[in-house]
Amino acid sequence: MFPDIRLRRLRKGKIKNLVRETVLTVDDLVQPIFVNETIDSPVEFSSMPGVFGFPLSEVAKEAKEIAELGIPAVILFGVPGHKDAEGSSSYGERDVIQEAVRRIKAEVGDDLVVITDICMCEYTDHGHCGIVDFKKEEVLNDPTLEILGKIAVSHAKAGADMVAPSGMMDGMVVAIRRALDEHGFENIPIMSYAAKFHSAFYGPFREAAESGYSFGDRSSYQMDPANSDEALREVTLDVAEGADILMVKPALPYLDIVYRVKTEFGMPTAAYNVSGEYSMLKAAAANGWLDEKKVVYEALLSIKRAGADIIITYSAKDIARMLKSAP
Repeated sequence: MFPDIRLRRLRKGKIKNLVRETVLTVDDLVQPIFVNETIDSPVEFSSMPGVFGFPLSEVAKEAKEIAELGIPAVILFGVPGHKDAEGSSSYGERDVIQEAVRRIKAEVGDDLVVITDICMCEYTDHGHCGIVDFKKEEVLNDPTLEILGKIAVSHAKAGADMVAPSGMMDGMVVAIRRALDEHGFENIPIMSYAAKFHSAFYGPFREAAESGYSFGDRSSYQMDPANSDEALREVTLDVAEGADILMVKPALPYLDIVYRVKTEFGMPTAAYNVSGEYSMLKAAAANGWLDEKKVVYEALLSIKRAGADIIITYSAKDIARMLKSAP
């Protein structure tokens, strides 16, 4: 009891560093890259200041810059030149992500882990994450699984180091695992968007990925933000189906889910610090309300403290520079 116990004794100088419980490092970070087949030069997104879409001609250069900052991994999202109801531009040998993977690997080799997002929303003209029955305005789960497997195999053939299915289709992990194994890619890990919530924080991403939907919303296959136990059921199924890494998305409004997933499963756990989380801090900093560097660092530290081993964030390059320059 006070005055014998004074906790502030450990809060000064380098003593504070010695007892620090959570440390954020560049090795925790994954930088998203948007690759757009329809542009000729980088385009900054109005709702995500500092984040750009890159043409294929620039993607290897961007990847090299990321690798030189010490960031260990990128995750790729593609915008094709052609969209249709079946997302047919998602799994071809010469399609946008497949070509981006080859160019990045030719430039940086194994200096960067290349993760590819596996979903159909960027490739369909209706913007949903699977095959659609238009009469019922319903996204069909089972017919979508075969296509997700084809996408994953095509990415692995191009040289991807890891695939990350994000469509929240039931059975997507096992369908992708079987497809990869059947084609000799049994050593390609799957980072599953295991608990992906139907969140309002995805808004700016839809500008970047050009993936807005033409009818309804995604609440029939993404999770209800009110549910925590259901998230654990989703994760349990993905573990049983062969997921190697479990992801929670978004991150900041769902730190309780990150904590529960890490605590209950003890598996490598990722959290996606999504576009809306990035944009709201950017906007507040631009108005002079917050110190951008300090709040971004604090936000990412909270995600790490909750249990995330991997943090996917649009701030990865900024934080890497900040950590590099820290005394």
